[in-house]
Amino acid sequence: MSAHVPEFQVKLATTEEELRAAQRLRYRVFVEELGADGDMVDHDARLEIDRFDAYFDHLILRDNALKSDPLDQVVGVYRLLREEQAVQIGQFYSEDEYDLTALKASGRRLLELGRSCLLPAYRGGVGMFHLWSALAAYVSEHDIDILFGVASFHGTDVNAHAAALSLLHHRHLAPKDIRTRAQKEVFEPMDLIPEEQIDRRAAMLAVPPLIKAYLRIGGFVGEGAYLDHAFNTTDVCLILDTARMNEKNRALYTKGRKL
Repeated sequence: MSAHVPEFQVKLATTEEELRAAQRLRYRVFVEELGADGDMVDHDARLEIDRFDAYFDHLILRDNALKSDPLDQVVGVYRLLREEQAVQIGQFYSEDEYDLTALKASGRRLLELGRSCLLPAYRGGVGMFHLWSALAAYVSEHDIDILFGVASFHGTDVNAHAAALSLLHHRHLAPKDIRTRAQKEVFEPMDLIPEEQIDRRAAMLAVPPLIKAYLRIGGFVGEGAYLDHAFNTTDVCLILDTARMNEKNRALYTKGRKL
């Protein structure tokens, strides 16, 4: 049997069917794979939905070589929310978890990222490169200065992630002028282990790949974690300030093709 050769297409969802395809992928990853649930999850239709979907742009990665239901041809997704879209809702999605006062007072153009996922067969390959290239084009087109959003460790046992969370706190905490902080009523400390006691190599191996990818290009984390029991995750807030990136990585986010 010949190996599957993907035929990638990346675009913003423009139809109800494409939005449903993004929600189907999210269901496959977050609900079926990771055990998430929620009031708006549609188990019968196998869609992961929330009240913010109508306001976000949905960047989808299709594999048009798949001979399957069109809803299952979307293999990667990013959800994108600019400030003007957040104004329509009255908040950014992550404000339920994090105090964004510093970011909102910065005078910089903000973009919130969320619901990033790929099917297992497409992780760690060129699929993510296609999504990131399209994201860079979007950032360039809309003159975005700071990207941010929550990213997750699987499970809600903070002690199981103590070394990784502590490493993020000690080595990658955001500068104060752009630092977010978990809302005080749900704040979970991340400085659980003194820095000198951390096995840095083992701790970094325990950091999820998406978080590591942002750290590699100059990203930071906010202060404190949030336990999302509905999604069965421990969340951290990632922040990427394009002005603080090195020249090589900044070029990726200041040059790009239009979608």
